[in-house]
Amino acid sequence: MAAKDGDGWALCERGHRHWGVHGASGLLAVHFDALGTPHILMQKRALWSHHGGTWGLPGGALDSHEDAVTGAMREALEEAALEADILRVLGVYIDDHGGWSFQTVIAEADALFPAAPANAESTDMRWLPADDVGGETLHPGFAETWPVIRQTLPPSVVILDAANILGARAEHGWWRDRAGATRRLLKDVEDLAVRGLHPPEGFPAPEKWYPRVLMVVEGQARSVTSEGPVTVVPARGSGDDAIVDVVREIRETRPWERVLVVTADRELRRRVKELGAEVTGPRWLLGQLRPAGRV
Repeated sequence: MAAKDGDGWALCERGHRHWGVHGASGLLAVHFDALGTPHILMQKRALWSHHGGTWGLPGGALDSHEDAVTGAMREALEEAALEADILRVLGVYIDDHGGWSFQTVIAEADALFPAAPANAESTDMRWLPADDVGGETLHPGFAETWPVIRQTLPPSVVILDAANILGARAEHGWWRDRAGATRRLLKDVEDLAVRGLHPPEGFPAPEKWYPRVLMVVEGQARSVTSEGPVTVVPARGSGDDAIVDVVREIRETRPWERVLVVTADRELRRRVKELGAEVTGPRWLLGQLRPAGRV
């Protein structure tokens, strides 16, 4: 393992030549303004570079020890002096060519921060409304994937009906210690949130998905807290009512954010769907959790 050991050309199964022995990744920074309009940070490539003069994303070859997020953030720092702490990763879109892939890391920015070329690989950096992307000459790889990526841009929040999921999990004796069972579920969900989720079939999100995750707890489990990536919401009364209130607040404050509620409760599903949320059952989540004892 060494820095820049990914530099070099690779041939994919389609017979195309690509830069990056171990594949490549790029950063798609997106900011949603007050009206929910997405703005994309675009890079104009230097004329001497591969597909020079076209517009695309900061990015490049992955080193052998890097994952897509690490590589994309490194390239963004090198090419545009962008720091990772001003972005929240939403997901990774994988464009697999067979034996070689380009992974687009989608990350949300809180503001249209200033950006400019930081090295000779680009000649311009600018924010463009998503609907204006394509008006300039696009890098051919980005042009091919952009229509699909465009649909996955909005951030998402997953709301977990903890009590309902615990029932579906059917952990032995969980009802005797609901708080303990909830803590174990929370730990497993937080591990999954760090690894990345796979969205339900038909849900418009990248293959590797990093939504905000909220877990609504009630009754004896209200003492459960978290300092990790999952936000625990204690219900003062009915857990169902608390979930409906959370969905309503999100729809009012961030209407562009997609909401997915995980529950098998029919009445709750009806109530949140009326507010514009989507729903899926606990099996979708439980199928992605690691079995007990595995790391």
